[in-house]
Amino acid sequence: MEQVKGNLMLLLTALIWGSAFVAQSVGMDYVGPFTFNAARNLLATGVLVPVVLAFGGKHRGNLWQRLKPDGVTVKGGLCCGLIMGIASNLQQVGLSMTTAGKAGFVTALYIILVPILGRFLGRTVRKILLLCVPMSLVGFYLLCVKGDFTVSFGDFLVFCCAVFFALHILFVDHFLRKGASGVRVAWIQFAMTCLLSALGALVWERVPAGGLGSALWGARWPLLYTSVLSSGVAYTLQIIGQKYTEPTTATLIMSLESVFAVLSGWLFLGEVMDFREIVGCVLVFVAVLLAQL
Repeated sequence: MEQVKGNLMLLLTALIWGSAFVAQSVGMDYVGPFTFNAARNLLATGVLVPVVLAFGGKHRGNLWQRLKPDGVTVKGGLCCGLIMGIASNLQQVGLSMTTAGKAGFVTALYIILVPILGRFLGRTVRKILLLCVPMSLVGFYLLCVKGDFTVSFGDFLVFCCAVFFALHILFVDHFLRKGASGVRVAWIQFAMTCLLSALGALVWERVPAGGLGSALWGARWPLLYTSVLSSGVAYTLQIIGQKYTEPTTATLIMSLESVFAVLSGWLFLGEVMDFREIVGCVLVFVAVLLAQL
């Protein structure tokens, strides 16, 4: 019964993360990608405070003493936040140039990239990946490469985002092995991502004509969805769900976010894929599933 409960929590996590691609896409109707990410992660930093208090260990004292991270956690949060900041902004900028469905599937490639990049750290690469990697590359080709053999810049940015998300997973694993607090690492990395996004907005974006406050208010629902649900609620569900589900099954269930991204894009944004792109999605999805076996 507990395993079923854990699986349902992780399935809901995948649904929230997949549909968040739609919210991210809609949010850029009001503000630029860097501004959206800065606001989203600022809100997420606040939303994660009760999560840290609930799941961050039995620290006592005032609020700061209960939130205060140790040295390893601070280092882990800053390093992971730097990588996450690059990844999330690549994804957000890429989303302004491609569809939510495509972005969901291309981002899912991080599940295959993790063991490949881990090979350079001395980890063993399973033989099944010798099938998964070429299959995912063919799927990526059908999904993103046009008739003139070019990949759109948006698709390329989202692929780069997948590379950085894979690095992010490896860095998180590295610091957790050193004893860092998982929820506190997440809390610090959200703050770090907010800072990097704000710097990007200052450099590359202009203040909207009606004023920044008015633009952010217009994007309030996408911002609330991505910060409260995608970051706060989904992250908490992941933490609780993984207590009852073994890691391989957990990753497999959460990889369904790519499917929910396509379904959400079709349902809410009217995005439609042609037969070639659907075949590409199927190949990427099958490769992602096989990578978890």
